[in-house]
Parts: sequence; structure tokens; C-alpha cells
Amino acid sequence: MSGDENRRLPNTYDIVLEAIGAAIIVIGSYISLTVLTVPFTLQTLAIFAVLMTTGGKRGTVSIFCYLLLGTIGLPVFAGFKGGFASILGPTGGFLIGFIPMGLIYLVLADKVFDIESMSRGRRVAFKAWISVVCELVLYIVGVAWFMTVYAAQTGPVGLMTALGWCVFPFLIPDAVKIVFAITVSEACRGAVKK
Repeated sequence: MSGDENRRLPNTYDIVLEAIGAAIIVIGSYISLTVLTVPFTLQTLAIFAVLMTTGGKRGTVSIFCYLLLGTIGLPVFAGFKGGFASILGPTGGFLIGFIPMGLIYLVLADKVFDIESMSRGRRVAFKAWISVVCELVLYIVGVAWFMTVYAAQTGPVGLMTALGWCVFPFLIPDAVKIVFAITVSEACRGAVKK
């Protein structure tokens, strides 16, 4: 086997990190907190921490594994739910949105900017910036999906109403989760080979 072919095959180290990443996302999905009557999970915190710590490629594979486990019926989604119905429901767009999140992080952090080669200050700033971009994409996919499915099941819903239900209450918790994910990834930086 040539060196090029060997580099294309996932090695045991990558597979283990991807499996651990998927498990961390499952755990984050199970943890639910309520702040000022707004319930939220640590799902996106886990996803960002996995992406930032293991790298965009491994993190994206972890996201795919997590979604596959849930889609085939394992209760890995928030509220111990699973199955294709979870994807097709009104909030399923937020699950689907994890895929472009991972891919955007992979492209921006690993390919375009190569943030791991930056100084600590610049790396942290770029992680924050890229995370905000990923979060915006997640909101767009999630809200568009919610409005479409909600309209089909219940009736049309306005954009501001959908944002009020799906985005506005989560802005501050999501910002805090990004800060925690950056902190975790920086603390674990030396423990994970890129």
C-alpha cells in the first residue's frame, strides 16, 4: 500500500476519537438545564467542543455517527428520543443543521485558516468567530425547517414568532456554550493529536 493510500484510510486513533466524540454529543444531548424558564441541552456545547478538540474532520464524522445512531432509532437525541420521526418533526432541522455546522467548521478552521497553526490569542478569536458562523447556519436551517413542518402540521407561522420560539431564548445560552467549548478545547489541546 502506498503512502497516499495509507493516509486516506482512517486509523484506529481517528476511529476511537470519532467514537468518543459521538458519545460526548449523546451525553450533551441528555443533559438538560433550565435558565429563566427556558430549557436547553448541552448538545451544541458538546458538538463545538468535539469539533474544536479533535478537529473538523473527526468532529464531523462524530456528528454523522451521532445522527445515524439517532436516525436508526437509538434514543440519543434530546429527551431520550430517537428514530426518523425525530428528524422529520418541527425541530428536526436543528439536528440536520449539525451537518453543515461540522462541514463549515472543517472548511474554515482546518482548510481555509488552519487555526491550529495560529498563536493562542488568534486561535481563540477564530474559534469564536467560526462558531458564531456555524451557530447562525444552524439557526437558519433549524428555523426554516421548523416553519415548513409547523406550517404543514399546524398552520403558517411568522418568522418573528418562529425566531421567538426557536432562537431568541437560546442566544445567551448558546454564546455561553461557545465560550465553554473554546475553554475545553484549549485545555485539551495538547492531549489530542491533530
